[in-house]
Amino acid sequence: MSGSSQVTSSDVTAAAGRIAPHVIRTPVLRHDVLDDWAGCRVVAKAEHLQGAGAFKLRGATNAVLLLDEVTAARGVAAHSSGNHGAALALAGSRRGVPVTVVMPADAPEVKKRAVAGYGATIMECAPWLAARESTLAEVVATTGATEIHPYDNPDVIAGAGTAALELVDQAPDLDVVMAPVGGGGLISGTSLASHGIDHRIRVIGAEPERADDAARSLAAGTLIPQTAPDTMADGLRTALSARTFSIISAHVERIITISEDEIVAALRLCWDELGWRIEPSAAVAIAALRHPGVGGDVGVILTGGNVPRDGRW
Repeated sequence: MSGSSQVTSSDVTAAAGRIAPHVIRTPVLRHDVLDDWAGCRVVAKAEHLQGAGAFKLRGATNAVLLLDEVTAARGVAAHSSGNHGAALALAGSRRGVPVTVVMPADAPEVKKRAVAGYGATIMECAPWLAARESTLAEVVATTGATEIHPYDNPDVIAGAGTAALELVDQAPDLDVVMAPVGGGGLISGTSLASHGIDHRIRVIGAEPERADDAARSLAAGTLIPQTAPDTMADGLRTALSARTFSIISAHVERIITISEDEIVAALRLCWDELGWRIEPSAAVAIAALRHPGVGGDVGVILTGGNVPRDGRW
């Protein structure tokens, strides 16, 4: 699909076949304690067990595999708070593609170590979007690398959607599929994949109250910029793009906003009672399960598990 600006459910299906040898078909998890806590029947897609510790490997792998040889030799670059950077580094190393990742200085150390551990070059910058974008532009201009955006890229969106494609196959007859929302790449791919199988599936997003541009944009019917996101869910501090907003507007029923206290409660449940070491961004979708109007058989994507071993909340 590389070269096209549109993304369809067929692109997600094609991506699934392309990346299958390179990613884990992660299991789905069930737990009576979670069902009781949420008040609905829950199936969780364990993308925290994915390579590089997050669903991001799917989109990064799809994008890297679609590069022609000349472009691949020049390398790729991206800005990332961590998981996309690590995923791109791993995908690049597997194909022998040089990778440079621009990371905010306040990105979690565990995520910086992961990016470096897969052989990528890290360029640090100030922790706001303009700084990330300007630093990345310098890298691209200097090296000739191709930018692979963490979510505003059709190949990345299609790859991300393969997690939901597997989920719906592993757990047929779902009423709802839920995913966290940051830049919107995952929820975009998730909605396309889900509705490509069954248009009756309700797709619901979950977003921190302190980084709620997607919820505000969907309510207003127009793209509203992110302003000063301040949430422990560091992977969700990014803003929607015009591309992801368009897909969300067409396919996502609503976006539930989650308080920091709710994120902590969901983390403690997953860590202490379920034994699932997910990161705060993944816990946002778990927290949303308790909100009114979800119900039925619900599939939720546990997006990542890149957290310090001694991390507590």
